[in-house]
Amino acid sequence: MPFAITERARRRLAAVAAAEGVDLGATFLRVAVVPGGCSGLTYDLGWDTTVGPADETVEADGLRLVLDPRSLVTVEGTTLDFTDGLEGKGFHFDNPQAVRTCACGESFSL
Repeated sequence: MPFAITERARRRLAAVAAAEGVDLGATFLRVAVVPGGCSGLTYDLGWDTTVGPADETVEADGLRLVLDPRSLVTVEGTTLDFTDGLEGKGFHFDNPQAVRTCACGESFSL
């Protein structure tokens, strides 16, 4: 599988979707890698109801994801997790392809 989602992240995404009135049967979670941050690349998550002609759709742990081709290659093998402990609350990406990350963990490079 190109992308995995932990149970904690899946539960948090479901809670966010419910709070925002998102119908997960008709909506995808768009996962993208975009330029930015001090290491060069950042992750972007958002709800999307459209799939472009070049986009890939995958199912990861019960959620439907949509990714553009470049992002799909970049996140191959990545696990999305959610933490709410002292070391930072939020979604965290564990990407085995990342060769460098910034100190705050918000950006990475390949």
